[in-house]
Amino acid sequence: MIKPSRQRLIYSWYVFWSLLVVIGIYLGLWQWERAEDKRLAIATRENAVAMTQPAEQPAQGAQITLSGEYLPEHTLFLDNRTLNGHVGVAVLTPLRDNNGQLWLIQRGFLDTGGDRKPPQVATPSGSVTLMGEWQEAQAGGPLYGENREGIRLQQLSLDPWNVSLGAFSYSGWVHASQGDGILIPWWKANTMPPSRHIGYALQWWGLAIAALITMVIGGQKLRHDDRR
Repeated sequence: MIKPSRQRLIYSWYVFWSLLVVIGIYLGLWQWERAEDKRLAIATRENAVAMTQPAEQPAQGAQITLSGEYLPEHTLFLDNRTLNGHVGVAVLTPLRDNNGQLWLIQRGFLDTGGDRKPPQVATPSGSVTLMGEWQEAQAGGPLYGENREGIRLQQLSLDPWNVSLGAFSYSGWVHASQGDGILIPWWKANTMPPSRHIGYALQWWGLAIAALITMVIGGQKLRHDDRR
C-alpha cells in the first residue's frame, strides 16, 4: 500500500509535468496560428492595389496617392525612433485631401539626438501630393504612463487628435515615402517570415513531448521505488 505522503508526491509529479505538457502544446498552437496570420498578412500586402485619392477604406498595405493640404498646427511627434544609429522622432501631420477627407500622415524620421526640446519641422503650405503605404490602426504595446507628453507620443494612435480634429476618415495612417513634406522614410512592415513562427511551434511541441516522456518515466520510477 502506497503511503499518503508518497501518493501526494506522485500526484504532484504528474500534475506538474502535465501542466508543462499543456503549456507546450498551447504555445505551439499559438505560434502556428501566428504563422497562418503572417501568411495572410503577407498575401494581403502583396495583393493590395494602388489607389489614388481613395474614397473608401484602403486595404492593408495598399500604396496610395493623396493630394490635399497639411494641417501643420496639429503636428505631433512619435517619440524614441531610431534610424541608422540616430535617435529622433517620426513626424505625424494630419492632411485634408481634396475631397475633404482627413488622413494621418507619418511623414518620416526627424533626427533630434538627445535633445528633449519640442521638435520643430517645416511643413509645406498649400496643395501637396504624397505617396505611401496604408497601415490599419492596431493596438500598441504596454504603456507606462500617458501616451501623450506635450507634443510627443509614445505610441502611434489616432486618439490624440479626437478633441482637436474629430475622427479621421479611416482607421489607420499613411506611412509616406515620397512627395511634398516627406522626410527620411524609416518604417518597415513586420517582416518576420511564417517559417520562423513554425520553427517556434515545433520547438514548443518538442518541449511538450520531452515533458511527457519525463512525466511517464519519472512517474514509473516513483512507483517502482515505492514498491521496493
